[in-house]
Amino acid sequence: MTWPPSAGRVAVVVPCFNEAAAVGAVVDDLRAALPDATVYVYDNASTDGTAAVAAARGAVVRREPAPGKGNVVRRAFADVEADVYVLVDGDDTYDARAVADLVEVLLSGPFDHVVGARRARSGTAYRPGHAAGNRGLNRLVGLLFGTDTTDMLSGYRVMSRRFVKTFPARSRGFEVETEITVHASTMRVPQVEVPVGFRDRPAGSESKLRTVRDGLRILGWVVRLAHAERPLVLHAPLAAAVVVAALVVGSPLAAALLGGVAVASGLVLDGVRRGRQEALRLAYLQLPAPGGAPALALRRHRGATVPAASTTGPTSAPRPRVPARR
Repeated sequence: MTWPPSAGRVAVVVPCFNEAAAVGAVVDDLRAALPDATVYVYDNASTDGTAAVAAARGAVVRREPAPGKGNVVRRAFADVEADVYVLVDGDDTYDARAVADLVEVLLSGPFDHVVGARRARSGTAYRPGHAAGNRGLNRLVGLLFGTDTTDMLSGYRVMSRRFVKTFPARSRGFEVETEITVHASTMRVPQVEVPVGFRDRPAGSESKLRTVRDGLRILGWVVRLAHAERPLVLHAPLAAAVVVAALVVGSPLAAALLGGVAVASGLVLDGVRRGRQEALRLAYLQLPAPGGAPALALRRHRGATVPAASTTGPTSAPRPRVPARR
């Protein structure tokens, strides 16, 4: 297919660190699925010729010397101008050929955030411990932030311009997917999950994710984000704990003072949170919503029947799953 010009500018951001063995196939699949999109390969200080392979396949190569996927995403979201943003890893584990369907879901929703929820095609696609860790973090984030997600750590996402340009991008490493997920939840933007294929890395490609080290970093970011976005959830138990501790040692005055300080701190932080979220919301509303005429142009171009209205995405795309909110 040829991407219709009226569908807007689509930018595909591919963070890479030493992915020479895989990035060529990723770029080829992306360009085949979205011929008129611009594929940006962000080389994160690779030493194996990743940039040369990507450039030879037609990608726009940019460099981010600060190590870490979060730094790449921060730089790319600041520098790249587009109407639709695709973020996908350069390790050739995701089905890059599904990207057109994901973009169509975003435009037809219209959604601001579409997550490619991984569905393993083999028993070895997930490294030992990764699947269990992902499930545990999904439950924790759902409990803290009230979002129903099945693959919080997916590196395959499609986002609107207004979502990207109001995303703070504070993380530096693999915590960036967690930050994106929490941002979508706290902003209460329309979002959806769509199943995508997930396979083993190609020969010669090595994972950069360290299960324990990066898992602890992601867990630390969940706590930091909870402190910033749900301060009362953390400070109310803290207040109860210090009150109980003070009463146990026989000091009612200390219990009252310490409990009051903990609750007051939580209330102050919650006020700061509300002000920050209101500012982000106002900035978000200044940018146009995805979908509308561009989505209809895309669907007509692909030969699909255009329905009168759609809230769950196109019938030709994989059935989306809308996360529940509490």
